[in-house]
Amino acid sequence: MTAVCSTRNLDLVRSIGADQVIDYTKEDFTQRPERYDVILDLVGSCSLSACRRVITPRGTYDIVGVKDMGRWLGLGRQFKALLLSPFVGQRMRVFVVRHNHEDLAVLKQLVETGKVVPVIDRQFALSDAADALRYQGEGHPKGKIVLVV
Repeated sequence: MTAVCSTRNLDLVRSIGADQVIDYTKEDFTQRPERYDVILDLVGSCSLSACRRVITPRGTYDIVGVKDMGRWLGLGRQFKALLLSPFVGQRMRVFVVRHNHEDLAVLKQLVETGKVVPVIDRQFALSDAADALRYQGEGHPKGKIVLVV
């Protein structure tokens, strides 16, 4: 698995299992010769066309998040991908989480057995929820922010 992150997250991303890590502050992964079967885009900072160039002809591009929440709440990228998908060999999808009891129970078991180890940046008391939101808004936490109830 190849991951793309900033310099400050290189060691963290390696520690959670990435085989290869590309520092986007130093190199544009879309300019490399490698091609990928799946791109899971958590941020949406590269153009859709640049990402399509590095996906294999029958590969999949999954959009999870967006960097710019400006125009149309950042949904333009998702709509463009969904509209383009029927006309190209690559699958362009929008990843939407649908929470349900069964999936959460499986996730709980994976965490309890150590097969999935969550990365937690900071914990806040529930009474400090405003501080947690402020911290989230300041930049890029290295992991999840947890409210302790």
